[in-house]
Amino acid sequence: MRLVDLIRKKRDGQELSAEEVEFIVRGYTAGELPDYQISSWLMAVLLKGMTRAETAALTQAMLHSGEVLEWSGLPQKKVDKHSTGGVGDKTSLILAPIVAAGGLVVPMISGRGLGHTGGTLDKLESIPGFNVNLSADEMRKVLAACGACMIGQTASIVPADKKLYALRDVTGTVESPALICASIMSKKLAEGIDALVLDVKVGSGAFMKEEATAAHLAKLMVETGEQMGKKVVALLTDMSQPLGRAVGNALEVIECIDALRGGGPEDFFKLTLELSAWMFYLGERTKTVQEGRELATTLIANGLAYRTFSEMVRLQGGDERVLENIGLLPTARNKVDVNSPGSGYVSQMDCEKIGVASLVLGGGRSTKEDVIDPAVGVMVHKKIGDKVAVGEPLCTLYYNNNQQVEEANALIRSSYTINAAPLLKSRSLIHRIIERAGAGTNS
Repeated sequence: MRLVDLIRKKRDGQELSAEEVEFIVRGYTAGELPDYQISSWLMAVLLKGMTRAETAALTQAMLHSGEVLEWSGLPQKKVDKHSTGGVGDKTSLILAPIVAAGGLVVPMISGRGLGHTGGTLDKLESIPGFNVNLSADEMRKVLAACGACMIGQTASIVPADKKLYALRDVTGTVESPALICASIMSKKLAEGIDALVLDVKVGSGAFMKEEATAAHLAKLMVETGEQMGKKVVALLTDMSQPLGRAVGNALEVIECIDALRGGGPEDFFKLTLELSAWMFYLGERTKTVQEGRELATTLIANGLAYRTFSEMVRLQGGDERVLENIGLLPTARNKVDVNSPGSGYVSQMDCEKIGVASLVLGGGRSTKEDVIDPAVGVMVHKKIGDKVAVGEPLCTLYYNNNQQVEEANALIRSSYTINAAPLLKSRSLIHRIIERAGAGTNS
């Protein structure tokens, strides 16, 4: 088998066999195939696409390029959730303890923020001492004790994805739906899970701005998961404005603590309940999604989810006292309001600009090497549909470096569109639910 023949085959739009896909992934991971040939193959995939069978074969080959976690001794169903990323998207931090408190196991492997979207690991690391770099054995102990564990990807998990993604990033081949699907699904299935809930973001603050593009990727991931014997559902959710009000690592942790006590912004709370409900349903903890919503609501109301989060923080080396004393979290030295230039109603927000404003303040990364300031960020006071008066705060910036404030302030001001008339229809938080391959429901 020669790689040049497989490049030609894909260039001509033909389907590769599972054996041929395995040959490519295994050879490149082992360093036996050169970057220049794999780059050519990736471009052929981008231009010609992959069939469903090829995408499943690629996911399978990448999944088994390294360690696949297994949780013998933990009889509960294992479930997880993956988000395609957004601004203020902090649901993972409270989903894991809610679902674990309900009797399922959540072995969550998360990522860091890059660009305008935040990362779960960065938020967790704003808790003093929290360790996201656990071995499989250490992870098992945490899961046995509290049912939830949240770590970063280790070097032994899906090494093929690390190599392929680095090459895609510099060869203009990131946007391929098949390659995106295989990257996401291989990492998630390497967790040893039985079921997966996908939160696919759509809107100005998402990587995918158009619903048709997001829906295509969602269907592809659902079908790929099903072909590999997993229960998968995808929710297309709104990212035309930040989720909740806090944007920034420590600020978002505070909002999560509030939500676990039954508070927090309505949209954040609603989406968390919905994702939890689907995790309970796919994990066979409840017979219906509605029962899952009710169970999640109960676990927050009776404090069990809150206590599970506290225990997870403690077991992963974090200072659980932050749940009772948020003053122990990193705190910015300065804050300033961004005031409205006019009166009326917020009709639109360029959500990505708000994420970039947090990044400019030091709360995110432009490159993987950038160091994050966990204390800084943006608190959003006015969202789409809200009435606003001239001079009223739209957002508050939390910062430590004065040089960054002017640019962040300008980004926030330009992100808002204010009209005289109120909106006639509110935006739906959940656009669609794709329950199985080729099927979707409007929400």
